Amino acid sequence: MKMRKLGALGPLVSGLGLGCMGMSEFYGPTAEDDAIAVLHRALDLGVTLFDTADMYGPFSNEILLGKAFTGARNRVVLATKFGIVRDEAGGWHGINGRPDYVRRSCEASLRRLNTDYIDLYYQHRVDPQVPIEETVGAMAELVKEGKVRFIGLSEAHPDTLRRAFREHPITALQSEYSLWSRDTEDGGHQEACKALGVAFVAYSPLGRGFLSGAIRSPADLADDDYRRNSPRFMGENFERNLEVVRRIEGFAKARGCTSAQLALAWVLGRGEHVIPIPGTTRIARLEENLAALDMTLAPAELAALEEAAPRGFAAGTRYDENRMAMLNL
Repeated sequence: MKMRKLGALGPLVSGLGLGCMGMSEFYGPTAEDDAIAVLHRALDLGVTLFDTADMYGPFSNEILLGKAFTGARNRVVLATKFGIVRDEAGGWHGINGRPDYVRRSCEASLRRLNTDYIDLYYQHRVDPQVPIEETVGAMAELVKEGKVRFIGLSEAHPDTLRRAFREHPITALQSEYSLWSRDTEDGGHQEACKALGVAFVAYSPLGRGFLSGAIRSPADLADDDYRRNSPRFMGENFERNLEVVRRIEGFAKARGCTSAQLALAWVLGRGEHVIPIPGTTRIARLEENLAALDMTLAPAELAALEEAAPRGFAAGTRYDENRMAMLNL
């Protein structure tokens, strides 16, 4: 397994991590035994970074990982998140970054994950009502107590990252990043991460599966798949985006790889500080994705790919209007 450093102060982790959200919610039903089989296969193949959050499920995704990694805790780097508030019935209750909530959330995640420490603890979304210094200060107390090893932010503005870093070293910034989600290149996020020695953890590096070419029609999505209500998967946006995916497929075929491998190789090539965490519920897809670690795109190939899928090509926003308002705070 090729490894990358999780920030200047963090551990070495697998060059590709595994995003586990879809094993419990959002992308249609998944059997627990199948999910655990994927997690175990990932571990066997050398994947060490596994990403979850308390709100996935809600709560059941952390329980799944705690069950899957019983007896293997020392072989994994567990990353989880707090801050998006949900209840047991799945209801949504906004963002909370208050110090008392940080502590309660951590204690609950520790129980569900069946562990006495969390390797990487993220604030899932920045709470605009709470100064970042207060939230990160509470997270730093958890580090002092040994309940958390490293802390991170998700979808935070570069200025917020810098303010947080002055309170306590930040190990990772997690944001969406792929061929069709490149706003962090223009927003200064990449530069801030490099300057501070912060890892950039790229979630949805396959565009929520769209860039893999596996989705040819909205009918390919389960009835309860949240992508049915995602702007990029709806109406004319879907068709416009599919046109570009077809160009990516042609490029991948000429190179002798899959569209997913090409898309992941592109993300991996953006810098050693970038660590993609594609998700999957299938062992075959997991193995396909990991093969991207052995790919290197030459300058001429990158130029051709830029022409096929130019920056900003995606039709539609990443999320609906309400969720877009939670980003880059």
